[in-house]
Amino acid sequence: MHKFWRFKALGNAGELFLYGEISNTSWFGDEVTPAQFQKDLAALGDISALDIYVNSPGGDIFAGFSVYNILRRHRARKTVHVDGLAASAASVIAMAGDVIKMPENATLMIHNAWTYTGGGAEDLRKTADELERLNGQIADIYAARTGKDKDDIAAMMSAETWMSGKEAKEAGFADELIENKKIAACANADKYFARYKHAPDINEPDNGGEIQPTTDTTNAALAEQRERFKAMRLKMLEV
Repeated sequence: MHKFWRFKALGNAGELFLYGEISNTSWFGDEVTPAQFQKDLAALGDISALDIYVNSPGGDIFAGFSVYNILRRHRARKTVHVDGLAASAASVIAMAGDVIKMPENATLMIHNAWTYTGGGAEDLRKTADELERLNGQIADIYAARTGKDKDDIAAMMSAETWMSGKEAKEAGFADELIENKKIAACANADKYFARYKHAPDINEPDNGGEIQPTTDTTNAALAEQRERFKAMRLKMLEV
């Protein structure tokens, strides 16, 4: 099982690091992975505060929903720190925070769900309907956090909206604008972002940043991920 998270116990508090891709390797349709995330969180004990550090280009939305819901249920006061990037499913997870902090040089991106699929006309219609349902669920989370009208959120998602820390705060996606951090970019983010329509230019800095990525998203891994997305979506549509 591939873990895309790391917990750290700090007495009466804890830390959660979500760096790199939100993996779907064994999450979808598997009771083990979400149970393990819940177990790892519970292992921190009866903590009163949880700091969540995010630097992720996103990944599987079902994993994102599960992490979001598990964190929202937890009694600890949750502070989300968008260290570099919270895009796609990672931006959904970020909304679980009671407080969301972003430096000016951090980025948050929201967009519509997408997938790979195949089959006949009816299969494609089912996939389109499922994507619309997912978009509605995602928009509900953003709207609840920002106070914005759901239609306005839907328009931002359709436009694939990229926001700096300042823009995210002005739009209600962040609560506090903090001092800029020197941080390494998500590994091979430029290759990952090739799938997005309006991604900004990504130039990875040297490794002098304070925090380093924990995963390496390669072209081969992306191709494998696309095949998993396709297989899992088709399996879901057959149910």
